Amino acid sequence: QVQLVESGGGLVQAGGSLRLSCAASGFIFSINTMGWYRQAPGKQRELVAVITSGGNTNYADSVKGRFTISRDNAKNTVSLQMLSLKPEDTAVYYCYSHNHRDDLHYWGQGTQVTVSS
Repeated sequence: QVQLVESGGGLVQAGGSLRLSCAASGFIFSINTMGWYRQAPGKQRELVAVITSGGNTNYADSVKGRFTISRDNAKNTVSLQMLSLKPEDTAVYYCYSHNHRDDLHYWGQGTQVTVSS
């Protein structure tokens, strides 16, 4: 059974930082692309950052230079370090996994990040 379990969300003041983590199980973690998406109220879910099995990363323009995605294949975890948070970063953040070979997509249940001004 595939599971993606996020942790680390919460309430923080503008300019602060948070670190999100996602613990994965039920699939071969090391071969999947992993990522973080977010969805703010009334908006569509959007890509925040992804990291491939080879360690290549890609970020949304709005978070470049502030967020860093990383993965630990030994622990089956992916993390998102978020610095200099802004109120517009407020959203539910979802962990995401994509198996390219079988075109399988997995999602976590989401964790709330709220940035107060």
